[in-house]
Amino acid sequence: MSDVKRKPAIDLHDSWLRHLKPEFEQTYMVSLRQFLRDQKQKGKQIYPAGNHIFTAMNTTTLEQVKVVILGQDPYHGPGQAHGLSFSVLPGVPIPPSLRNMYKELQTDLDIAPASHGYLLPWAEQGVLLLNSVLTVEAHKAGSHQGKGWERFTDAVIKVLNEQGEPKVFMLWGSYAQKKGAVIDRNRHEVLQAPHPSPLSAHRGFFGCRHFSQANACLQHWGRAPIEWQL
Repeated sequence: MSDVKRKPAIDLHDSWLRHLKPEFEQTYMVSLRQFLRDQKQKGKQIYPAGNHIFTAMNTTTLEQVKVVILGQDPYHGPGQAHGLSFSVLPGVPIPPSLRNMYKELQTDLDIAPASHGYLLPWAEQGVLLLNSVLTVEAHKAGSHQGKGWERFTDAVIKVLNEQGEPKVFMLWGSYAQKKGAVIDRNRHEVLQAPHPSPLSAHRGFFGCRHFSQANACLQHWGRAPIEWQL
C-alpha cells in the first residue's frame, strides 16, 4: 500500500465544488488553512465548528439559490455561529440585527416575529445565507478578516452571478454593497438598504420591504416565492 497521505476531502457540495475547486489550490487558501490550523494549535476557540464552516452552501445548493442575503462575519459568542449568516441555533438568544429583520418582516408581510433565530427553513427554500468571512475567534469580532475568506467568497459571488437562474441579492450596509458591486444588475435583482443593526436600521432598513420585493421578483420569473414565516 502507498504511504502517501491523501488530502482530506473538501466538505463542500458538488454543485459548488465543481466551480470552486480551483480556489482550494490557490496560495491564499493554503495560507488560510494553515492560519486556522495554527490558531487551533494555540488553543484558540474558532466559530463555527469546522463541520459547519460551509453550512450555507451545503444546505442551499447552487441550483437551489433564489435569494442571497450577504452578511459579514460569523457571530463570535458561544453557541451562536453555525454557518448561516444572521442565524443562531435554537435556544440561543436572538441577536439584535435579526430582531430588526423580524420587525421588518412584520411590517412588510404581517409575519409575527419568530420566537427563535434559527433560519435553516429559509436556507432549505433557496435563501443562501452567506457571510463574507466564514470563521472568527471567540469573543473577537472581525478577527479573521483579511486572512483569505473574502477572496473565496468573492469567487462564490462570481459563480452566483454567472451560473443558473436569475437571483435576488439583498445587500444590507455598505460592506455588502461594495462586495456585491460585481453583480450584473441586468440579470439579477439587487436590493440595497442600510444594515439591520440597531446602529443603522432606522436609516432605511425599516420600511425597505425587501422580503415582499424578493417574492415579487421570484414570481415574475416563474419561481416559487419564499415562505418567510418561521
